[in-house]
Amino acid sequence: SRVLVRRSLTTVSREMGPRGSREFRTFSLSLDTSGPPQARMLSRRMSFCPRGSLREVVDPVVLPPSLFEGIGGLKDLEEAIIEEEEEEKKETMLSIVTEVFIPFILAGLGMVAAGVLLSKVQYWDAFVDIPELIIMVPPLLGLKGNLEMTLASRISTQANLGRMETMGDRLTIARGNLALIQCQATVAGLVAALLAIAKSWAENGTANTSHVLLLATAAVLTATLASIVLASIMVLVVIVCRRFHLNPDNVATPVAASLGDITTLALLAGLSTLMHVKLGSYPWATPCLLGASFVALPLWVYISYRNPFTKEVLFHGWIPILLAIIISSGGGFILEYASARFEGLAAYQPVINGVAGNLVAVQASRISTYLHLNTDKGLLPSKEKTCVSPVGVFFGPCAHARTARILMLILIPGQVIFVFLVNRVEKPGGTLNGAFIGLYLTAAVLQVYILLHMARVLVYLLWTHKVDPDNATIPFLTAMGDLLGSGFLMAVYIILQVL
Repeated sequence: SRVLVRRSLTTVSREMGPRGSREFRTFSLSLDTSGPPQARMLSRRMSFCPRGSLREVVDPVVLPPSLFEGIGGLKDLEEAIIEEEEEEKKETMLSIVTEVFIPFILAGLGMVAAGVLLSKVQYWDAFVDIPELIIMVPPLLGLKGNLEMTLASRISTQANLGRMETMGDRLTIARGNLALIQCQATVAGLVAALLAIAKSWAENGTANTSHVLLLATAAVLTATLASIVLASIMVLVVIVCRRFHLNPDNVATPVAASLGDITTLALLAGLSTLMHVKLGSYPWATPCLLGASFVALPLWVYISYRNPFTKEVLFHGWIPILLAIIISSGGGFILEYASARFEGLAAYQPVINGVAGNLVAVQASRISTYLHLNTDKGLLPSKEKTCVSPVGVFFGPCAHARTARILMLILIPGQVIFVFLVNRVEKPGGTLNGAFIGLYLTAAVLQVYILLHMARVLVYLLWTHKVDPDNATIPFLTAMGDLLGSGFLMAVYIILQVL
């Protein structure tokens, strides 16, 4: 993935001041963007601006490539540049491993903590009296993929495109994205609650009104509070990565994963217990909390609509999120069924799902950045195609295959560490033996293998249809990770029971 710097390729002009004016002016010289991608990638910016800025420029003017034929083409033009910008850094395998592995381990520790917490809270009064709460766990934990990891991918791409270099740009991007996240979290939390309620109504033929209000309020408050905290951290992480010349695609999404599960689960357990046990005698409290969340919704919509970086996502980013919630709810149904029958299973569910979502989000974010840097929407880089074989995803000639191999190599030792940690802290049912470890690792490898192949195909497919992969791929991929992980984990316990 070629990141960090994207050269400006726009030739611009501005009106000249009066004759004799001492005003400094800014010019940027390059080729027509319809030319070959190689020409665009190699261009440099001609800058004569002691005080000016490209932000002040108006009316872009594009010069045809034929204009430069007399000076020996692009090569001579490159040599004529007075000031060259910083060279792009090529990522080595060691740099990718270094940047990914430490955040990955930290993310895994957060997922281990979430798994241990889930194994405890499933026996709390609120979860026992309202079993629909356990159904909401996967879709709400999946919000880190629907919202925070999507945000991390989106702002990482903006940073790699050079759009977060000034404080004004950072504040604009942060303000719009935080408002957008609040808007999406409010709606997503309500949808997750409605799916759990619908499942309960289908089974029992009725629904308890107080339980319905508690589920909706707990889901919405959990989603909004977790999202505002995690989104703020994501913005800071990307800025710090740029400051220390790290690729935010490798760091931001694992950090989101490390904090997302434990934060979301703790909020869900705490808020639901508070409303069920402490506020149970105040029937007006839950509706008031839910109403307050929706009163703020128009404000978040307005701020997002007025922000140029989030306006498009506000209108076109809902389908991936809602689809992901529906898919993750399938994992919730599996979790509700399996956790009641297999002791200790709940402790491993956040780990197997979270690790897979973490790794596939890194890959999807890197591929998206690669496409943004190398070509325009609707077009693919030369000699590349949308569909590749399952083998080609890992052993193809492109850099994506190398990254996929690295992520798969990180997966196995990481999962071994996390399984031993869960067993050490929780000791769930004495299931940790050679057969369990072998079956668990097989399930985890198969899950990530499927997701990495889906990521490669889906990102390219959406790009050819002029859809921004940063907004559409990660929600779907992490939701599929939840569904596959929950299903594979239940299969592991079923096989162990048969053996």
